[in-house]
Parts: sequence; C-alpha cells; structure tokens
Amino acid sequence: MTTTNITNFIKDVQELLNNTIKYNEPLNITTQNGNAVILSETDYNNLMETIYISSMPKLKKDIIEGLKEPIDDCIEEEKVNL
Repeated sequence: MTTTNITNFIKDVQELLNNTIKYNEPLNITTQNGNAVILSETDYNNLMETIYISSMPKLKKDIIEGLKEPIDDCIEEEKVNL
C-alpha cells in the first residue's frame, strides 16, 4: 500500500490516482484528522463480491470444502454449446 500525506496527495493527485487504478495498489492518505484509503474500482468491486459471497453461509461452506479438495480429484466438465 502506498502512503502519502494530504499535502502531497493534493499536489500529485492525478499521478497517485492513475497508479492506484493501473496497479490496483491501495493508496493510504494521512491527515491530522485520521487516514483515508482509496481503492481502484476493480479492487472495490472484488471486495464487495467477497463480502457478498461470505454473507451466504451455504455458498461460503461450499467454497471452503472445495478448497480442501485435491486438484487431481477435480474433473473438467464438458463445455456445452448453446
């Protein structure tokens, strides 16, 4: 995570935001009143999806069980042309 203070953020806002977007690197901005974090839209959407999936107990359980399955025991399904 890149960290900058509010003064440098204001001075370099375009470059800092472009780097956050391009590299999906969160940006921590420090101020006298506390800190703020800026995420790329991609990172934000991924975070929201993770929270959504985690809020569904059965789906969460299925994913955890699936992670325990050895890759060699997984089979590839045939693709169906629609």
